[in-house]
Amino acid sequence: MKAFSWALLVLEIVVLSFFGCTSTLLGQSLGPNVIWQKCLGGTLPEEAFAMQQTSDGGYIVVGFTHSNNGDVSGKHRGGDAWAVKLDKNGKIQWQKCLGGRYLDEAFAVQQTSDGGYIVAGETSSEDGDVSGNHGWSDAWVVKLDKSGNIQWQKCLGGSDYDFAYAVQQSSDGGYIVVGSAKSNNGDVSGNHGNADAWVVKLDKSGEIQWQRCLGGKGEDAARAVQQSSDGGYIVAGYTWSEDGDVSSNHGYDDAWVLKLDKTGNIQWQMCLGGSNSERAYAIQETSDEGYIVAGFTVSSDGDVSGYHGGSDAWIVKLDKNGKIQWQKCLGGSDWEEAYAVQQTLDGGYVMAGHTNSTGGDVSGNHGNDDVWVVKLDKNGNVQWQRCLGGNDKDIARALQQVSDGYIVAGYTKSNDGDVTGNHGDRDVWLVKLGN
Repeated sequence: MKAFSWALLVLEIVVLSFFGCTSTLLGQSLGPNVIWQKCLGGTLPEEAFAMQQTSDGGYIVVGFTHSNNGDVSGKHRGGDAWAVKLDKNGKIQWQKCLGGRYLDEAFAVQQTSDGGYIVAGETSSEDGDVSGNHGWSDAWVVKLDKSGNIQWQKCLGGSDYDFAYAVQQSSDGGYIVVGSAKSNNGDVSGNHGNADAWVVKLDKSGEIQWQRCLGGKGEDAARAVQQSSDGGYIVAGYTWSEDGDVSSNHGYDDAWVLKLDKTGNIQWQMCLGGSNSERAYAIQETSDEGYIVAGFTVSSDGDVSGYHGGSDAWIVKLDKNGKIQWQKCLGGSDWEEAYAVQQTLDGGYVMAGHTNSTGGDVSGNHGNDDVWVVKLDKNGNVQWQRCLGGNDKDIARALQQVSDGYIVAGYTKSNDGDVTGNHGDRDVWLVKLGN
């Protein structure tokens, strides 16, 4: 009897150890738990394109809205750029509709040194909050105070289509803005043909100090910018060109990374990709003075290896001179894109985007597109991944590691699974994950 009891005890320890280990492995595979989630919007479509934790521990989120009910008030006649300030638990402190009678959108935001916010996007309006539009669509930069009131706004562009996709306050108190310009008049000069990547340096009042059109005869765009530790700028986007400022394009559109000096002169440029399509949506300087790039790839040659099929989220680690140190294709047989990437406190990386797959690197998809968050170690190996969403379309556009986890922003069309409180159609969606 005594021997039998010992046998049961040993069996219990083995079983508990097995399931405890399995639980740990599953926890690593599926990633951290959802702490809270918030749907923001009204009965018409909303999306979030950018988000940042603020100095008070809350969050600033920007995108667009077509609603004028629910969480939204003060909308102008067209679709408006929408800025929302949340507390640390995701409760709205204030919201502002920015724009005029036509389409206005915000693609980037950063809290500024004075506690206010700089917002960048595009406007087709010439009334309401907008003045100085040059024609068609202009890049639009708006300075808000800490309560969301407009301090100044600037329309940047010419008579054709011009957009701003990213903005950052620079070390001199001014701002660096990047996007795309099809114009070659007004504020724009030096266009190579078609659309160029456009880099504009503003002073602290929004006045242009210098601007650069970068590209060739094809379509080129800048989607991300950061001031680098040497005082210059690192820019990422895509190029269809193989002339002008562009060399070594692999075919179709390549992800394109440019290192600029402090006055916008090219120090080096790199086309990244293969014989099919690639784009870069995010870039960050890393602790070793290199760079981490995120976007997507549809290639399986050139700079790309490990392609799963469809479109893969693509993460590329570059050294300080733009040479590839490693690259990772992440996804399954369907469609993935990475819109955000950040180096984490442990020296690894975290990316956010979306997935439509149910195999390969992806597990736990709820159906259709899910928000997809992937944690990598310093060499690009997957440590955990998490699918977030419901049975409709869910997309992440922004991500930040915070002291107690991660905050993710994008949009959701779901109202099941991980999603509750959808107001109708697409809502801005924020998800707080633990560590």
